[in-house]
Amino acid sequence: MEFLRRGQTPVFEERIGQLIAEVVESGLLTVSDDPAAAVRASDVTIVCVGTPSAPGGGLATRYLERATDEIGAALATKDSFHVVVYRSTMVPGTCAEILIPRLERASGKRVGVDFGVCVNPEFLREGSSVRDFLNPPKTVVGESDERSGRLVTSLYDGLGGPRFRVPIPVAEMVKYVDNSFHALKVGFGNEIGAICASLGLDSHAVMDIFLSDTKLNLSAAYLRPGFAFGGSCLPKDVRALMHTARIHDVEVPMLANVLVSNEMHLRRAVDQVIALGKRRIGIFGLSFKPGTDDLRESPMVELAERLIGKGYDVKICDANVALSRLLGANRDFIEELLPHIGEVLTDDVDAVLDHAEVLIAGSRE
Repeated sequence: MEFLRRGQTPVFEERIGQLIAEVVESGLLTVSDDPAAAVRASDVTIVCVGTPSAPGGGLATRYLERATDEIGAALATKDSFHVVVYRSTMVPGTCAEILIPRLERASGKRVGVDFGVCVNPEFLREGSSVRDFLNPPKTVVGESDERSGRLVTSLYDGLGGPRFRVPIPVAEMVKYVDNSFHALKVGFGNEIGAICASLGLDSHAVMDIFLSDTKLNLSAAYLRPGFAFGGSCLPKDVRALMHTARIHDVEVPMLANVLVSNEMHLRRAVDQVIALGKRRIGIFGLSFKPGTDDLRESPMVELAERLIGKGYDVKICDANVALSRLLGANRDFIEELLPHIGEVLTDDVDAVLDHAEVLIAGSRE
């Protein structure tokens, strides 16, 4: 704190020292160790305390709780509306289940009425935090109420990037999605690099080609939550790459668990149907994706097979699939997995609708 009072920075970060010196000298920044005085003298309190890992990997919230209690006590002595903004990273539910109740208890006031709460995650990288702040990829504000969200969003007037005002749990989750995906990308690149090295390949040459594809590889393609993947290419090629890694003694646990993850997603779908407690099931879409009649390793075929195997009464409609037109490996696959496919497949949409207590849409067509 003494560093800050003197206009100095206690950490090394590009441009931070210069900016702190400027705002302290100009009087724009006042440093205080009195939380109540700081709250009384402001309209917005921004909380930026650490949220380290707890034993077992969970979130340690002790610093958040301590700061929240101090702010809540200060709010008890203040009559005007005040907004508490959490920049700290926290798992969904932390604000609603821990922080807001503590604020209300300590202040004796009600959120959304006497004070507001926003979660405003930061997307800054150490070493380039000032540049990242001034050129944000996005601004996300999770709000307890419209008034608070509008005020906090206005703090970023003049900065670029899209802005999102969302429910608080969505804002809490976004930061974890970002960081998990960044970690996933690093792990993916490193495992591909390890396989390439075992084959004597230039991994950078391979990845340069991969990165040039902004239609499928570096894009929003395949990133919307949905159903399991399948088809004649993805499962087969992942298995082949894993086999190549194994015979060259390369451990790639992330890639090795892609098909495991896909299987778990399929099981979740089966469990969701079972949990509904209904027996008559209608399925629209059987091929592995819209616009084709390719049934090979289709997750919808797998889902139908498992439900039929558990005694469910299933009817299926897919406008692109006609048994008389199926040939070769495609026909062999469906006849092996669903030998009685002719008894459950129909082109009559109304028949499926009339039959079903539960409808499963595997396609938008």
